[in-house]
Amino acid sequence: MPKAVVSEEKRRRRRPTRGGRVLSERLIVDTALRLLREHGSTGLSARRLGLALDCDPSTLYRYFRGMDELTLAIGDTLIGQALSGWSPTGDWRDDLRALGRRIHQAYVAHPQAAVLTTSRVTGRANELAADEAVLGVLRAAGLPVAAAVRVYHAFIDQTLAFAALDAASLALPNAALRAEDEVWSTYARLPASTHPHLAEAAPLLATEMVLSAYPSALELLLDAVATRLSAA
Repeated sequence: MPKAVVSEEKRRRRRPTRGGRVLSERLIVDTALRLLREHGSTGLSARRLGLALDCDPSTLYRYFRGMDELTLAIGDTLIGQALSGWSPTGDWRDDLRALGRRIHQAYVAHPQAAVLTTSRVTGRANELAADEAVLGVLRAAGLPVAAAVRVYHAFIDQTLAFAALDAASLALPNAALRAEDEVWSTYARLPASTHPHLAEAAPLLATEMVLSAYPSALELLLDAVATRLSAA
């Protein structure tokens, strides 16, 4: 006989843990973010979470069916942080720019968590709110539904792709980060006879390539949307 489904409310633990805290989904997610920041993705496990929360690891499964569901909750939390305080102004370009930068920054602020979650679709409340917001801005700007969906797809994937790239770089050990930055300075020593374009651009590359290209890429996408709106 299949087991009866236990309601979400009944799965919650009301008694304090040994450390005196009452568990909640928010507390577990916040603790998971801290563990990811301190130990990287390999440091996130039910056992380590249980130790950090001073509870038996099995208690966590009253809140999440498994570590994968927790991962989705972490991703949705980052999106919620991005949306916090945002509201549309009526200027589609400013609104899309603000949404893109907020989402990118929220993930980059938690690079280890971003590496785990940028490729995931959560279907949770904050993700749905972000999707609704982007599509709402595009439709209000005057794009037909089909065009709005295509731009939405490009906008979201571009934002998350750069967040994943930038987060993966930030998650590297400090020594590796310094070594990568120094590589760009070696371009200045390339002879113009063999690498004329690199030699010419070397001073600019040394300063540009250590920064995120997302703001520039976002403006290019917004320019494309403006062109499409003008043509329409």
